[in-house]
Amino acid sequence: MTRIIVTTSGKGGVGKTTFTANIGMALARMGRTVVLVDADFGLRNLDLLLGLENRIVYTAVEVVTGECRLEQALVKDKREPKLVLLPAAQNRTKEAVTPEQMKQLVGTLTKNYEYIVIDSPAGIETGFKNAIVAAQEAIVVTTPEIAAVRDADRVVGLLEANGVKQIQLIVNRLRPAMVQMNDMMSVQDVQELLGIPLLGVVPEDERVIVSTNRGEPLVLAEDPTLAGKAFDNIARRLEGEKIEFLDLHPVHEGFLSRLRKLLWTKLI
Repeated sequence: MTRIIVTTSGKGGVGKTTFTANIGMALARMGRTVVLVDADFGLRNLDLLLGLENRIVYTAVEVVTGECRLEQALVKDKREPKLVLLPAAQNRTKEAVTPEQMKQLVGTLTKNYEYIVIDSPAGIETGFKNAIVAAQEAIVVTTPEIAAVRDADRVVGLLEANGVKQIQLIVNRLRPAMVQMNDMMSVQDVQELLGIPLLGVVPEDERVIVSTNRGEPLVLAEDPTLAGKAFDNIARRLEGEKIEFLDLHPVHEGFLSRLRKLLWTKLI
């Protein structure tokens, strides 16, 4: 049975599309057939994060208007054949596809894929409605900032109002040292405010920028960072495995290490 999952956030810039790309790749590497649907018409980015931007010929808009077959618009990932992308049109507005058309399109995809992961645009307008119309589950991505959490809370309410009851939380870009200094909300703070189950926590990672620019999801790295491991663990939890959360407590320096730094500072 196909699982139809929408990833959403409310606020833009919280790493939702990066999350979608990595989760899709991680699930495919586990042997699942996965299609990632970019529902951000007019501002697509999922193709860039996957390194597939130069291979797009047709998009979801051409499919729903009958200009091409669905198979012609699907872009296969050469690194992982079980992963495909259905891109959004970059030169159209969010009104180019109706919720009913999107529902029909996703319904067609259920025949061949075990996971359909829909990348929702930021905001709660037409694009959001298109993204959630066929979803059975939702993953809400937020950073531990009050503005992002407030927008995520609004999205949770809208998801529930539209019949999406299975909603899980991703706390992204966590900085444990800042949490310890009370300069950033903790995971527990975010959970208490949103009141939905926690699916995963992804720490801040500078290599996300590098992987984005290269079109290579972090989960493909031979030596994955903590963030890459977190994405893999989230995929395994989606599969039903009971995986412990990563230990993200800041590492305290030992006395000798601090002493060496102090001596070096005095020398220079």
